[in-house]
Amino acid sequence: MMRLSLKQMENKTMEQPAELKFSEHYKRMWPYVKPYWFRALLGILICIPVGALDSVVALALKPYMDDVLVAKNEGSPIYIPLLIIAFTTMQGGLNYLATYLNTWVGTKINQDLKRALFKKLLALPASFYDKHDSGFVIQRFVSDADVSCTGLLDNLKIFISRFFSSLSLVCVLIYNSWQLSIIAIVVLFCALLPLATIRRRIKMTVLKGVVEGSKILTNYNETYAGSKTIKSYNLQQRIYDKFDNTMRTIFKLSIKMVQKTAWMTPMLHVIVSFGIAGVIGYGSYLIVNGQISSGNFVSFITALVLLYTPIKGIGKNFNAVQVSFLAIERVVEILDMKPSIADRPNAKDLKKIGKNIVFENVWFEYNEGTPVLKNINMEVKSGTTVALVGNSGGGKTTVVNLLPRFYDVVKGAIKIDGTDIRDLTLSSLRDKIAVVFQDNFLFSGTIRDNILLGKENATDAEIHNALKMAYLDDFVAGLENGIDTDIGERGALLSGGQRQRLAIARAFIKNAPIVILDEATSALDNKAEAVVQKAIDNLMQDRTVFVIAHRLSTIQNADKIVVINDGEIIEEGKHDALLKIENGAYKALYNAQFKNKEKKAS
Repeated sequence: MMRLSLKQMENKTMEQPAELKFSEHYKRMWPYVKPYWFRALLGILICIPVGALDSVVALALKPYMDDVLVAKNEGSPIYIPLLIIAFTTMQGGLNYLATYLNTWVGTKINQDLKRALFKKLLALPASFYDKHDSGFVIQRFVSDADVSCTGLLDNLKIFISRFFSSLSLVCVLIYNSWQLSIIAIVVLFCALLPLATIRRRIKMTVLKGVVEGSKILTNYNETYAGSKTIKSYNLQQRIYDKFDNTMRTIFKLSIKMVQKTAWMTPMLHVIVSFGIAGVIGYGSYLIVNGQISSGNFVSFITALVLLYTPIKGIGKNFNAVQVSFLAIERVVEILDMKPSIADRPNAKDLKKIGKNIVFENVWFEYNEGTPVLKNINMEVKSGTTVALVGNSGGGKTTVVNLLPRFYDVVKGAIKIDGTDIRDLTLSSLRDKIAVVFQDNFLFSGTIRDNILLGKENATDAEIHNALKMAYLDDFVAGLENGIDTDIGERGALLSGGQRQRLAIARAFIKNAPIVILDEATSALDNKAEAVVQKAIDNLMQDRTVFVIAHRLSTIQNADKIVVINDGEIIEEGKHDALLKIENGAYKALYNAQFKNKEKKAS
């Protein structure tokens, strides 16, 4: 399957109908905040005095300056240093409490959001995984959740404390001199004005950074999973070059982000310097003319410096908040995705399979306008075995992937006992199907863990029987930890045949009435295939079986053999009958394999 290119990702983003407003962010995130709203509110409210207490020092300087330095009165201001210590201690304690609450709430929201995203990931159809690589999934389902929650709450704390710090300091400015306050506030607004353009400037750069960042994660995942292939083909340099190119692109995007945002901090420094210079110049005039006292002026300058200092660095925090909002947009986009394959309203449970499974005029396509299956008509009676054969890429695997609704048909229908499978609940449908793939996925853990995936509450007797039927019992008995032996990630500590037999044991213990065998022995050598085939024969007993087989010798006893070439059924019948068709497709496949065996034998 083709994956989304960077350009497609950009177009997809640009095609979105409207940019989410803050109110929409709030509305979509509220269900995740609601359980912790009290602590979240408390954490925000605590930030108010944390910020407001910044004005205490500036306010205290007026009486200190006027009474001590000007009036030389030693007695009156003794309380001022003690008050400063007391208020600063209180501010520090509140700051710690606010940090603790914000971290607690942020982590809880982040984890709930990740749970929701993971649940969404589990519900998405196979087509989603076809189009997106592992790096994309990790970036969009993990990293964006971290940025949207943790980053936003951390910076929200800073913004609230600074807002109320600014508000209290502005009050100190006005208290000391309304004339100088006009200059200070006008300059403050001029400094904050450029922040309005940041979101528009950085949105596309952030999106490109997300895409490239996901490529890095994919590179690591592919290097881990394909380490043997990389070594056997001497691909180290090529894989490194691919990684290096991605890193260079990320570097360029980082520089572009600096170019678009880093000018703000020095620009704010310059704008603020005009405010301080204007206040000093006009303040000197007011002092000389007796309109304000020296204490007023010193208190004003102190409040002004305390006000402007965080403003000069607010650009970085504002950038981080915008990045968090953009991450929320991406998270909301994922949460709003509607799985294309889901239960219909009033879908009913599949209780049993009594008569047959019928494919009626089935058409299917992965990419619009390019049919993979064309007008497939096929009946499989309950309890029989049908084998699908044909040329590579002809659509055999696609046929069996439609039955458990990994994908849905484009036209036509698949019916079980006359009921369209789309009218059945997904859980009940898939509960009746066991699949053994060519390359079965085994989960990290023990042999027991992987078998119990087929039936969570299976007894030890059922597990032992499944091992016996899969011809794994002798192997397991020879292990030091037996069934509780760890098999490594993806079953790395097992051989190919052992992995296949463990997958068969997992399917056997599920005891599903429908079994799909997708080239379950094609990747094995003759010795391993012989053992696995015996296990498969046990699995097939008294079940409705779909077999995709490359080796035709394994399906000669099938009740029906269906030949699919280029998405169409061109022949069907029993082995002997198909061999009698002159110039038949099945006969050609069989003869080709038979001749190859003769050549190898000679």
